[in-house]
Amino acid sequence: MRVPFAIQQSMIEQHREYAVTGAQTSRTFILASGSPRRHQLLRDAGLSFRIVESKVVETVRENESAAGFALRMAHEKALAVSVACPDEIVLAADTVVECEGRTLGKPAGAMEARAMLRMLSGRSHVVITGFAIARAGALVESAKVTSRVTFRSLSDAEIGDYVDSGEPLDKSGSYGIQSSGNFISAIEGSRENVMGLPIHEVLAALARHGIAAPGDARRADR
Repeated sequence: MRVPFAIQQSMIEQHREYAVTGAQTSRTFILASGSPRRHQLLRDAGLSFRIVESKVVETVRENESAAGFALRMAHEKALAVSVACPDEIVLAADTVVECEGRTLGKPAGAMEARAMLRMLSGRSHVVITGFAIARAGALVESAKVTSRVTFRSLSDAEIGDYVDSGEPLDKSGSYGIQSSGNFISAIEGSRENVMGLPIHEVLAALARHGIAAPGDARRADR
């Protein structure tokens, strides 16, 4: 299913049944992700956190949309860690690629990575990141953000060299924006979202729950 893209910015649909925890002033939290890209984005924002990976198995359900899968995975990862660490704020995220109605997660191996890159070659696709915040074993906020990415046409040699580098094998859609930047001809929406974390939306959400970046004077959107 294609995602309409009528505006040239991230589309965000937020789950608003959250409990604002204004009394909490701690600037530390748990990130339920092993992604180096997410780690770097949050560190660059000046946030302090510790990493606890959820170990949730990422499996797309029958007839599940890409957006639904990304948000469900974020929910499950946040809740899995929050149950084990109930006194701390937990942030989790999951990023998927959707192209021609297909949900592209991480490739099972080099052959699948080549097939995904051939599918993306010369086409536009959407990158969807779902993120969720949990505390005491319950979700307190979640959202999904979508960006649109267009690839130029790729040669078989370019695809082969990139797959042989090993870079695509741990990335949704078999590419990372940092290592495949010359494959991309256009991005509509958040570049950080394509990296794996829509940092502006995440920072605003964390601020609503007492986790503010140092020197951040923004007011939480309500």
